[in-house]
Parts: sequence; structure tokens; C-alpha cells
Amino acid sequence: MLKTTTSTRLLIALALSTGLAACSDETTPNVAQTTAVKLDNYSATPVLAKAQSGFESLKLYSLVGSDDQFAATPDFMFGGSADGAGLLRNPDGKGFTMLVNNEDNRAISRVRFDETLRPVGGEYMLNSDGGRWRLCSATLVTPEEHGFGPYFLSAGESAVDAQTHLIQPFADNNTQNTPKPVKGLGYWSAENAVPLPKTAYAGKTVILTGEDASDASGGQVALYVSNTVGDLDGGQQYMLRRKDLNQREKDMVVGQKYEVEFAAIPNYQSLTGAQMQTQVDPLKAIKFGRVEDLDYRKGGGVNGREVYFNVTGQAISGANADQSRTMWGRVYRLVLSEQNPLVGTLEVVLDGDDRNGKAGAFQNPDNICVTNRYVYVQEDSNGYGPETHDAYVYQYDIATGGLKTVLELDHRRTAPDKDKYNVTGASYTPALSDKGDWEYGALVDVSDVVNIPDTFILCIQPHTWRAQKYKDGGAKPNNGNDQASQVIIVSGLPR
Repeated sequence: MLKTTTSTRLLIALALSTGLAACSDETTPNVAQTTAVKLDNYSATPVLAKAQSGFESLKLYSLVGSDDQFAATPDFMFGGSADGAGLLRNPDGKGFTMLVNNEDNRAISRVRFDETLRPVGGEYMLNSDGGRWRLCSATLVTPEEHGFGPYFLSAGESAVDAQTHLIQPFADNNTQNTPKPVKGLGYWSAENAVPLPKTAYAGKTVILTGEDASDASGGQVALYVSNTVGDLDGGQQYMLRRKDLNQREKDMVVGQKYEVEFAAIPNYQSLTGAQMQTQVDPLKAIKFGRVEDLDYRKGGGVNGREVYFNVTGQAISGANADQSRTMWGRVYRLVLSEQNPLVGTLEVVLDGDDRNGKAGAFQNPDNICVTNRYVYVQEDSNGYGPETHDAYVYQYDIATGGLKTVLELDHRRTAPDKDKYNVTGASYTPALSDKGDWEYGALVDVSDVVNIPDTFILCIQPHTWRAQKYKDGGAKPNNGNDQASQVIIVSGLPR
């Protein structure tokens, strides 16, 4: 745990001085590195997704899956529920390292690749004792992009006192059973903690956190601000609210912009997670129906202050019996002031509750990836149906507002191996084979890392791909989860 501002600075200084010799290679690689990468099907598992009409030119490759065995680490099994991820070059400039949240395993895996991007070994940075919480999305923080790092910020959720872990990508893994939370980022049932780029607010550290909560307090958009680059302890936490203090999410509609501000949480460093939640009503924070992933527009300058986030929605019952929150989900655009990260405008750009509108058949948007031109939105059905399709990845055109369907998950229900990926039986409910049950993890643009334009990695959570061996394998301990998962490459996806 980072206990003081001083300790945080020391960690950053160490990383900057000793661990980043190859970080410049991510943006200025030599020719040998550029030509060495070969996109291919390196995994034994078929790609569990399929391109949709208009995107037939995409190339999909299976990179890593739970059935793969690597010669260098034959006892390593890639875990289930692959979610947040990041890929970077190794410090010596040779090969790559990928960190992945195995969400329901409460673990973080680290997979090593050679210069061609062939996986050669793997290990766990955190097991379930260290992970503690379900680990959802994540952000790879780098000096080039954010001004500090490299760090892997892994968000924990499903508990009021959950926190975000800070993982050093190239550290030894001999402390995998030790939690590594960052106290300065507070207690949130978090989907992701996302630092804005260093171009957004010079000399500051600005981090947005999405809270995946559906109780009486709702999900929050939280903000952490420090006046020191890389300081994760000494700043202040805030909650997002409208300036007119209206807390009802559904009172915001498509086509309007709402003035918003971030309200400071008094004495937040001394509060428990439950105590932080008691501040929602006094601060008049917006009560969203489960805030999921967040990302900022790429391209530098003003783009770094243009943030998009998904609200996945919740059933019309319990805390949402008054229908004050979205049911089918929404995508929001938050534009922060150039002078002050504490004020800005908020608007709904896609509204899944308007079943005849642009979003149409939205099934609870979850993960999000924003490039310079597009917002890519991934679905995760909440299971209160009726689901009409398996989970989609959508492409939202920032300039035109157009929405297209890029990918759909492929359950292989009619393939010869259908029983492997659609397990049913006494311990599984028939609903697990219904449409919409599988979901995506992170979609990450790795074009500049592998030096091949329009190249992404995509994590897939095929929840009905289950077996005893996955429960026995993976991180030790692995908290008893018996799911498998995979990571694929999506090549030719426009940025």
C-alpha cells in the first residue's frame, strides 16, 4: 500500500530512472521491432467473436486462452473472466508483457511474449488472496501518455470498501498474495480508475473513477486531483453533481448539455467506504445506475479532457423502483474545462432506454475504448432480458454521431465443440446458454505498442466455458472459480 506522498514519489522516481529504458520504443521503435511482430492465431482456442456486416475486412486472431500451455511455464494456466488489460514493450526492448485482470478469479495474470507477439510464458501478479475483490477494468499508466508510471491500475469492485491496486508491470511476482491498494484513490466499488493524459492539465494528476453500484446511493463518477504529477496519495477526492443539484439520472436526456461540477468529499482520507457513501446525498451527487468503464478521447490537447463513460443500467426494482436510473444503459460525454478539472458539461450521447432511438437494442454497455475518431462500446447483458442478440461491440462516430455494430460474441452453439463452450447440467442454470450471457472485457488499442496500425486486443468472458480443470488451475488460490477466458487480436479496426 502507498502510505504517503513521499513513498509514491519514490516509487515513481525509481520507475522513471531504472525501468523505462524501452518506453520510448512504444512510440519510436526501430525497424527490426516493427517488422518482427506477426499477427497470428497463437492460441489453441478458436476466436469466440465474429465480425458484423460492414466490418468483414477485420482480421481476428486468437492470442491467449485458458487451454494454452507455454513451454517456459508449463504450470501456468490463464485464468477466467479476462477483463482489464494492458500491453507494453519489455524494458530491454525485446518482446512484450501483457497484464490482465481475471475478474472473477480476483487475480492478475502476466503473460510474456517474444518479438513476434507469440506468448512464451505466464505467471500471476496477484492471486485471489492478494486481489481480494473482483477485479474489473484497468488502466496501463505510462510516462509518455500520463507523465508517470509505468503502473497497472487494477480496479476492485463488489464491496463498499473495495480499492484500486497499483501493480508495477515488471516487478517480481513473489508477493502475489499481498494486496496492493492505493489508499489515496479512496474506497469505491470501482470499474476503472483512469488518469487523464499529461496534456490535459499540466503539472497535475487527475484520475476519474467509475463506481459500479446500484444501491440507494447509486453509482458515482469520482475525481481525484493532485497538484503534483504522479502523486496518488496527497490529493483530494470529489463526486460529480449537476450545478442545479438534480440527482436523478433519467432527468438528463439526449440532445441537452448539463452544467456539472465536482464536489469535494470532506476528510475523505479518514472515511471508510460506507462513510464515503453517506456523502452522496449531502453533496447532491448524481445517482447513476451502475457506472462502468471510462476513457478519454485520444489525440492530445483538448481531446484529453473529453471523457466518455458507460452506465450499464439496472432493473426497475429496488433502488430503481422509481425509474430514476437507466435500465438498458447509456453512454455519456463529459467535457472538462480547460482551466479547471472540477467543472464541465455532461450529455447523454446514447440512450438504451429509447428502444426506438439510435441505441436501439442496447444490452447494458460495460467496457469502453475511445480513440481519436470513435467510441467503442462493449455490451454485458445484466440478465433481466429479453435479450435479442449476443453481446455486441458498437462503434460510435464522434464527428457524425453514427452508430454501427462491429462484433458479436460467438457461442459456437452449432459447432462440433459446442458442448465445451456451452456447459449445462445440474450445477448450471439453462439461462447460461441464453443470448447475451457472455460478455467482453477490455478493448485496448495497442497499435503504437506493436507498431501495426489499427490493432487492438480484446478480452472475452465466455461464462459458459467451464470445467473442473479451470477451477484446479490458474492462480493459487483461485477462489474456486471454474471459468475459462481468452484474449484475441482485432486487426484493421479504425482508430
